Amino acid sequence: MARICHTNKCPVGIATQQENLRKRFPGLPEHVVNFFLFIAEEVRQIMSLLGISHLEDLIGRTDLLEPRNIDLTKTKKIDLSSLIEPIKKSSDRSWLFHQEEPHSNGNVLENELLQDKEIAKAIIDHGHVSRIIPIINTDRSVCARIAGDIAQLHGNKGFKGNLDFTFTGSSGQSFGAFLLQGMSIRLIGEANDYVGKGINGGVITLVPPTNNQEAPNQVILGNTCLYGGTGGKLFALGKAGERFAVRNSGVNAVIEGAGDHCCEYMTGGIVVVLGSIGRNVGAGMTGGLAFLLDENELVDRRINKEIVEIHTLTNQRQEDLLKPLIEEHFSQTNSYKAEEIIHNWNSYKKLFKILVPPSEKIKVGLSK
Repeated sequence: MARICHTNKCPVGIATQQENLRKRFPGLPEHVVNFFLFIAEEVRQIMSLLGISHLEDLIGRTDLLEPRNIDLTKTKKIDLSSLIEPIKKSSDRSWLFHQEEPHSNGNVLENELLQDKEIAKAIIDHGHVSRIIPIINTDRSVCARIAGDIAQLHGNKGFKGNLDFTFTGSSGQSFGAFLLQGMSIRLIGEANDYVGKGINGGVITLVPPTNNQEAPNQVILGNTCLYGGTGGKLFALGKAGERFAVRNSGVNAVIEGAGDHCCEYMTGGIVVVLGSIGRNVGAGMTGGLAFLLDENELVDRRINKEIVEIHTLTNQRQEDLLKPLIEEHFSQTNSYKAEEIIHNWNSYKKLFKILVPPSEKIKVGLSK
């Protein structure tokens, strides 16, 4: 990896969106397939030299391991003895061959939802269904399978119905992953990492059980949310963890605070943060926009300025992108902060900073 890959200028044309650089990369998917075939062939050759016919027979065979003698200062004090000492009873291989039932994920929440005849019919017939559903933190990737069934029948944009689900409790990882158009999911509680991973459409709303003026200061969703999202919206009455909207390519989102590396490698969409942010915001951000409320004048020192430029709001076009999102955020979450900003717009709009990559300057009226 070159030191400039994160600036959208990958010299070999891999980690970049610039067509003139991408032409430099001659690779094909078939090359990757061949590479792994060569790896498999070499593994088989090494196994044959050891007299081993199955990969399972290698498990636990510490007697086949020998430490390499590398004369480097940083490796001289590494003690590998615990890794190569004989494993007790390793000659008994019966544990490798399981006779019991294969591992099960147990009672999966989404199985129950898909078995609901009204929901199943709505997916097929573009119907409208509302549900209130309890959720716990072992319920992972909730709504991903439903989105998959919709996509299989109607594609990403073909569903004309509406599935309106309200979940109550604490969700596991990847809540609302791969959400599609026509899906509106609301969580009253808190969410783990990867909320909205790969989201293509629909709306995700997260609110705490109790809404008060302290709600914006509480973390309500975890790290790496909206990873790889291409469409849809997210509104959260609270703070997000680190790497919020990393590789976001089209999601519009409003949150009330974020950790480090917010908007990392973004290529599209709009992110609005109505509270504090961590460091390294906008690193590798080649597209999309970020509006940050800078009440304490800290934004400038927390932005990665290698690609993005920092501006104040200077024209109506920028206001027309920002204000409707804040109004929708208030409509979805009843945020005290959003309400205050809307009612005092002329004062608050002066406190917003906008992060603009070169590709978005025309969109916000900063160049002709």
